[in-house]
Formats: sequence, C-alpha cells, structure tokens
Amino acid sequence: MDLWQYMKDLFRAEQESSPMKPYIQEPLEREEEEVESYDLWKRTLSKRRVLDWLNMQYASFVMNGESEIDRTIDFLNTPSAKGFVMHFDEQLHNRSDFIHLFDYLQERVLDMNYKKYMSDTRTYNKTRNNNTWVETIQRHYLKPRFKVLEDNTFDQRFGNIKIELLFRNDQIRNLQFSATRYSDRNYTEGNTFNDLMRELLQ
Repeated sequence: MDLWQYMKDLFRAEQESSPMKPYIQEPLEREEEEVESYDLWKRTLSKRRVLDWLNMQYASFVMNGESEIDRTIDFLNTPSAKGFVMHFDEQLHNRSDFIHLFDYLQERVLDMNYKKYMSDTRTYNKTRNNNTWVETIQRHYLKPRFKVLEDNTFDQRFGNIKIELLFRNDQIRNLQFSATRYSDRNYTEGNTFNDLMRELLQ
C-alpha cells in the first residue's frame, strides 16, 4: 500500500468531512477503566445529584416554561419530538458526570423494553466564521421492542430515542436527549414525555 497516497486520502477526507460524512466513524466502546469508573459513579451521590437536578429543571419547565430553568439546559418540545440539551459549563459541571450520565441514560432506556440500534462515534471538521475545529459526537440510538396489540398496531412506547454527547476539540459542549415518535397509523400514539422522564430519572 502506498503510505503517501493513504495519508493524502486521509487528509482530503478530513478536510471534506461533515456530520453526515465524518472522516472517522467507529463503534463506541468503553475501556475497562471507563466501565469501572461508570460502575462506581452509579453508586455515588454524584449520580443522584445530577438526576435530581435534571428532574427539578424539567418540573420547572413544565410548571413555568423556560423562564424558570437553569441557563445550562434547554428543552425541546414539538409535536413529534421532545427532549433536552444540557450545556456543559466548566465552572458548574464535572466532565465525568456528563460522560457517565450519557451512558446511564442509555442504560435506563434499555430497561424500558428498548434495544440498542447503534452506538457510535463520529469525528469531522466544522468551520464557522473562518474558524475551524474538530467535533466528535458520541451517539446512542435506541428503538422500542415493538409489541403487537389486539388492534394490530405496534406499541411504540416513546418512539425512537437518540442520546448524543458533543465534543469540540475534545472539550464537552453538550449532552442531547431526544425522543421522536412514529406518526404512521400502524403505531400507537405513544406514551407521554412526562412518563418517559419519570421512568428515566427514578
């Protein structure tokens, strides 16, 4: 293999990359040390604090709208998709909490009769206002294990669920969680996002 040609092709792919056409896309796998750290985190107060904070922010959003929630979180609320985005702030947040929460949300969804469709990481270049940086997205994508009901429709539960952790030059930017419902008549209307958040954060 021509090493020089390989390097040129890799450089070209990097320059032409985008979220839909990353120059690196590979399965998301955790090192043994990361798994051990995650298992420990689940038994600490750090996990409980972040879940309680998220629960409190969602309750404030439901009762008072965006005016009462923390500046480091936003909620998505459209007819077909609902979710939230947690914005990382080095002064307020812990990097490991974000990474562990990302994996914990997937674990909770899997407990809700869901299956893993994909867990991957995508790396690409991003340019804006003549500034270029490297973005990496770690992603968990989950689908419900469909159950056929008596009327021959499929119980979609909460629809498809996507969890993404965005890094910019290896610095965490945000954690996104979204549930998108199927609108096809072959599926049930689905459970509410309130129900999803209650199961997620219990």
